[in-house]
Amino acid sequence: MNPIPATGSPKPDVLVVDDTPENLRLLVNLLSERGCKVRPVPSGELALRAARASRPDLILLDVSMPGIDGYETCRLLKSIEIIRDIPVIFISAHDEPEDKVRAFRAGGVDYVTKPFNVDEVAARVGTHLTLHRQRQELEDANGRLRELEALRESLTHMLVHDMRSPLLAIDLGLDLVAMEAPQDNVRLGEMLALSKRSVRSLVGMVSDMLDVGRLESDALKPHLETFDLVPVVEEIVRMFRPAAGDRQVRVDAERTCLTTGDPELVRRVVQNLLGNAVKFTPCEGSIDIVLRKEGTRTRVEVADTGPGIEPAFKERIFEKYGQVDSPKARKGFGLGLAFARMAVEAHGGSIGVNSNPGKGSRFWFIV
Repeated sequence: MNPIPATGSPKPDVLVVDDTPENLRLLVNLLSERGCKVRPVPSGELALRAARASRPDLILLDVSMPGIDGYETCRLLKSIEIIRDIPVIFISAHDEPEDKVRAFRAGGVDYVTKPFNVDEVAARVGTHLTLHRQRQELEDANGRLRELEALRESLTHMLVHDMRSPLLAIDLGLDLVAMEAPQDNVRLGEMLALSKRSVRSLVGMVSDMLDVGRLESDALKPHLETFDLVPVVEEIVRMFRPAAGDRQVRVDAERTCLTTGDPELVRRVVQNLLGNAVKFTPCEGSIDIVLRKEGTRTRVEVADTGPGIEPAFKERIFEKYGQVDSPKARKGFGLGLAFARMAVEAHGGSIGVNSNPGKGSRFWFIV
């Protein structure tokens, strides 16, 4: 006599539902001898009360019963949140295909016909108890992983938040050093400019990390207003002139481009896209920023002549910490594009990229 695998508790708890006393006695003896705790009940109504009062690991359910039948009992069990995932095995004298289909549609996981073979019933009960236990263990493990991920996110947020003030202090200190530095010391001027760009890049990364978390938790809401996007873009281009070096950066826009959105969030989206374009465009390459109205919306495109992106990575780069692993594709996307996607979507807009390896990329968004 093979024992039924345990579910982690001292004995697997099986609820047996049948209005025939002989069947109840047979199933109780069968499962008890194989190490189960068995609770017999003669009706669907009592089965619902028993399952609510003490959650079983598995339910054996007869189909033909007075009051509510097995199909309705199963549907009611599956409608109750705390017990809906308990596996239900139907036991019935009906052996037609439509009876089995009804059982599975009601939420059953298996179907045994009467007169049943005791070893077959024991084997099926054991299998579904094992599957149920493994599913619970997987859910528990996933729950622990989610808790650890939430803890990691919280610690990261605190560390990054604390980094912001020292970085801003360093940025201010570099400004003061630049004011006092000899104007004829070209080497020192270049080093200070490089340090300033590096610190500002770090401040941007810190801001992206903080705001990605706020966007994920809906704590950062766009403050909508109507503004002209053209001077905003021109200011960003001027800021990137030193980093762009010999790369040509061109703006294609009408004299004005009135846009409704959060000016700071939209500015940072453009800044992130232009920063990526500068980073991945080779020296003496070119970058084009195009602004166009599409009805009441504004479309912004940032096109570069960099290495491009393989099709398999076009979605991944907009994910949080998304990276491109192919040696033929450009690397280094972290939170910048994830922030851009979240910020654009917070406006009810869309974002994407058109790109082919070796032929550059055209990032676009609509707000």
